[in-house]
Amino acid sequence: MERFLIEDLKKWKESPNRKPLIVRGARQVGKTWLLKEFGSTCFENIAYVRMEDNSAMQSLFDGSLDPKRIVSGISAFTGQRIEPQNTLIVLDEVQAVPRALTSLKYFCEDAPEYAIAVAGSLLGVALNAGISFPVGKVNFIDVHPMTFLEFLKALGEDQLESIVESANFDMMGVFKERLEDLLRIYYFVGGMPEAVSVYAQRGDFTEARSIQTDILNAYQGDFAKHAGPTVGERCRLIFESLPRHLSKENKKFVYGVVKKGMRGRDLDDALQFLIDSGLVLKVPRISMPGLPLSAYADESAFKLFCVDIGLLGALAGTDSKMIIDGDSLFTHFKGAMAEQYVCQQLVSDNNLIPYYWSSAKGNAEVDFVVQLDGLPIPIEVKAEENLRAKSLATFCKAYDLTNAVRLSLSGYRRESWMTNIPLYAVHCIGGI
Repeated sequence: MERFLIEDLKKWKESPNRKPLIVRGARQVGKTWLLKEFGSTCFENIAYVRMEDNSAMQSLFDGSLDPKRIVSGISAFTGQRIEPQNTLIVLDEVQAVPRALTSLKYFCEDAPEYAIAVAGSLLGVALNAGISFPVGKVNFIDVHPMTFLEFLKALGEDQLESIVESANFDMMGVFKERLEDLLRIYYFVGGMPEAVSVYAQRGDFTEARSIQTDILNAYQGDFAKHAGPTVGERCRLIFESLPRHLSKENKKFVYGVVKKGMRGRDLDDALQFLIDSGLVLKVPRISMPGLPLSAYADESAFKLFCVDIGLLGALAGTDSKMIIDGDSLFTHFKGAMAEQYVCQQLVSDNNLIPYYWSSAKGNAEVDFVVQLDGLPIPIEVKAEENLRAKSLATFCKAYDLTNAVRLSLSGYRRESWMTNIPLYAVHCIGGI
C-alpha cells in the first residue's frame, strides 16, 4: 500500500536542517510500516530496534548518551553496519526507554549526520507524564489512519484518486456514483491499514470488521496496562460512549452521557489519556471566528470524535449490509458518520485543526470551523443532498464571512458566499 507521508519523509531526509525525527500516532495506524518502508526504499539499510521490553536497550541508554556509543550499541544489537546518510536508525515504542528520547538532543547537537527516527503509540502520554524532552532539537511527523485518497489508491482506483486529488470536479461529476459507492465502503472499512489491506486483497467486510474488533480490544488492553485500573476503566467508558455522543442532534461531549453522575473531575485524566494516545480527536467550541481560532476556543465545550471512522462503526455495530442500502450509511445515527469522516479528513488529509461554533442560545451550530490561508472557514456537513444551510447562513451573516463550505452528496457549485463540495472531495477544501 502507498502512504503519502513517504514524500514528507523524503523531504526530511534531504533537508539541510534535518534533526532527529519523532513519528507520532495511535497504535495500529502504520507508523512502524511507514518507517520500515522508508528505510528500505530510501536508504541502503535500516537498523530497526523495538524498545519495549528490551533490557539490552534499557541498559545501553542507562549509560552515557554519547551518540557514537549509542550508534555502536545499536549496530551490535541489530547486526547492521550503521553509516551516516546511508542507514536509517529506527527506535520503535521509544517511550519504553525514556533516556532514548533524551539522547535525541545529543544526536541533534553532536551527530546530525545520522538519520535517526523514533516512534511510539503512547509518546503523547509519556511526554505528559514528565519524560525529559529535547525541545527544539527534533522534527515531528504525525501519522493518522489512511485518508480516503490513500484508500482509493489501495483499492487500485488510481485514476479516481488522481481526479479527486487534482480537484477535477467535472470528471468527479461523471464518476459521482462510483465515488459515492467507494465512500460508503470507506465509511465501513475505515483507514486502519490492516483493515484496508485485507479488504483490498479479498473484498471481505467480515474480515475487515474482525480486524477492527481486534484493534479495539488492543486499545482496551492499553487502557488497563498504561493508564492504571481506575483511569483505564474510565478510558473504556469514554471510548465506548463515542457513538452515543455522536448520535445526538447536539454532539457536544457531556460527561453524564459517559456514565450517569460522572463529572469532569472524574473523567479528565482518562480523557487526556485518550487525547494524548491519539485515540480521540477533540474539537473545541469557539465563541467567534476571530484569528487565531485557538484564542477563541472554549476548552470546556467540545465534541469528541474517534481516531477512525471504521473503528467508530465497529463500536456502534454498523452492519455491512448498509453499504448497499442507498444512503443509509451516510445518514446513520443522525449523520454522525459523515461528521466523523469529515473531521478525520480535515486532520489527516488537509492538516487542519477543526473547531466548531454554536450560538449562545444553542439554536444554531456550525459543524466545523478551520483556519485556512489566514481566514476562518465555516464548514457545514450534510449527509445527503440536502442543501439547506440555515445555521451556516446565520453564522456568515453575523460575522460578515463570504467564504463558507458546505459538504454534501451534491456536486460542486460555487455561490457568492458559499462553495458546495462533494463529501468525497474533502481534500479539495484547501483550493476554494
